Amino acid sequence: MIRRIVISGALLVALTAGGLLYGQVAARTASGTPPPMAPVADQADLVRVDKSDRRLELLRDGAVIAAYDISLGAAPDGHKRQEGDERTPEGRYVIDWRNPNSIAHLSLHISYPNADDVAQAAAAGVSPGGNIMIHGLPNGFGILGRLHLLVDWTDGCIAVTDAEMREIWSRVPNGTPIELRG
Repeated sequence: MIRRIVISGALLVALTAGGLLYGQVAARTASGTPPPMAPVADQADLVRVDKSDRRLELLRDGAVIAAYDISLGAAPDGHKRQEGDERTPEGRYVIDWRNPNSIAHLSLHISYPNADDVAQAAAAGVSPGGNIMIHGLPNGFGILGRLHLLVDWTDGCIAVTDAEMREIWSRVPNGTPIELRG
């Protein structure tokens, strides 16, 4: 398992500058065309996320058919309660739409917030937030690959490498249930 570390400000600046320079080149060469859907027999009928293990699994008929290491929201412990809390939701949702033109390499939308999430946020007088996705790395930062696993860096989303996101994109159709555990 990859250990998470605290990145110093200087290292973060260096990674960001390198990523931006790479991004200018990558933006000119990346096709951006999403992969086609895999044959139905290779598609997942459930996505399971274990936040504590930083693991996303694709299942079909109860068997794991693929697994990926993930990064989460910058404050991953507990269920998402409100916009800006940087938490990744917990519970059962659905992959309800996809974005081939995302600011990150491809993205699959998770149906958060549900009615209970909206009611809890309203009772607390806050917005529940939304736009929670499974996605690749920010466009232009794909060169970082698995280095992104060193920190939880999203605003509540689930991040994988670009290559992994292309595989997930092709194997997870809209309407697939997703189960997120703490």
